[in-house]
Amino acid sequence: MDFDRTAEYAHKHSEEEGKKVRKMIWIIFWVLLAVTTAEVTLGLVWQDMGISWGLVKWTFIILTLVKAYYIVMSYMHLGGERKNFKMVVAIPFILFAIYLIFILLKESTFLHAIDFSPLAD
Repeated sequence: MDFDRTAEYAHKHSEEEGKKVRKMIWIIFWVLLAVTTAEVTLGLVWQDMGISWGLVKWTFIILTLVKAYYIVMSYMHLGGERKNFKMVVAIPFILFAIYLIFILLKESTFLHAIDFSPLAD
């Protein structure tokens, strides 16, 4: 058995294809770095800028979903699959994420509505 796959890879793929793949990897790297930098910067300076905490939370949620999309589509190789397969894989996770966000926001507002004063007696 031949376990050396580099020779097999070299025969099937040209240098131009390799350059395209490396360029795409670097583009994705820079996008992920920019999104992460934006999140960290926003987390450090949101109070100084006078931005409401609700807007900051939604911005974090959206930027995290953008990062998750790029990671799944590129590094987990889902980007090259057919559209139907992408939807079969992605839709349950999207629905689960929306459900989790809804539950977190709903329960956080419910917690503030509870009157804890009888417990203090």
